Order: sequence, then structure tokens, then C-alpha cells
Amino acid sequence: MDGFELFQLGRALMKLGEQAMPQGQFRQLSAPTRAVLFDIADNPDSSINDVAGRVRFPQSQVSVCVARLRDNGVVETVTDPQDRRRTLVRLTAATLHRMTNRPPTQIDAVLTEAVNSTDPTDVERAKRALDTLADLLHLADPDTARHD
Repeated sequence: MDGFELFQLGRALMKLGEQAMPQGQFRQLSAPTRAVLFDIADNPDSSINDVAGRVRFPQSQVSVCVARLRDNGVVETVTDPQDRRRTLVRLTAATLHRMTNRPPTQIDAVLTEAVNSTDPTDVERAKRALDTLADLLHLADPDTARHD
């Protein structure tokens, strides 16, 4: 696998994840807004400029995404106490609570379609491969890693 193929795999996995998520407000977000949201979740108390640099969107686009998320109560912004010109952004307490207390999302149906097989063994193999990759990339949290 080369870098291009890895990128394609990542995009395919993102699409599968989106399909597996229940209908709701999260799925209604634009792709840039979702990218900004995930970056903020991974990097709380970042400046808008820092988020823009990581997601590689123009600062103006990140500002619009943050404004939408703030208006929906998903994030909050505060003035940086060390540099009053900067605005810091983080998830709200309610959003953190919803994220940590969400029910597990079923992925079997999405994986069945993706591997083009109705054989439960193939789906289990795919789930084990995903768990292994998440573990190797230090993405798996043993308390939340479940694909029921």
C-alpha cells in the first residue's frame, strides 16, 4: 500500500462511518464542519488559526464552521487569557457528555455491504481488522471499543 492507497482507504472508512451513524444532527453537518468539530474535540482550547492550520481550510471557513457549531450549542468560544486577540474554542460540557455517553453504533450492516458478503465470518474478520488497526494507531479505547 502506498500513500495514495492509504488516503483512499481513509476516505472509504470515513464514508462507511458516516453510513453507520444514526440519522441526526451530526450527519447533517457539512464535511468541513465535521472536520472542524473533530479537530476541536481532539485539540480543546485551540485558536481558530490553529484549527485552520490543522484541517487546512481557510481561517474564514473555519470561523464560519465554529460560528455554526457555537450557535447550535456544540462548542463554546472564549478569549485567550494570555493573548486577548485570540479566540479559543472547545466542546461544550453538554457535547462532551453526549459524546462519552452515546450508545454504540451498529456497523454490521454497513460492513456486510462493504465486503459484499452476507457471511458473518467475513464481517467478523473485517471488524477484527478494524480493531487491530485502531489498536496499532492508538485509537482504540478498551472501554469504548465495541462494534456490537
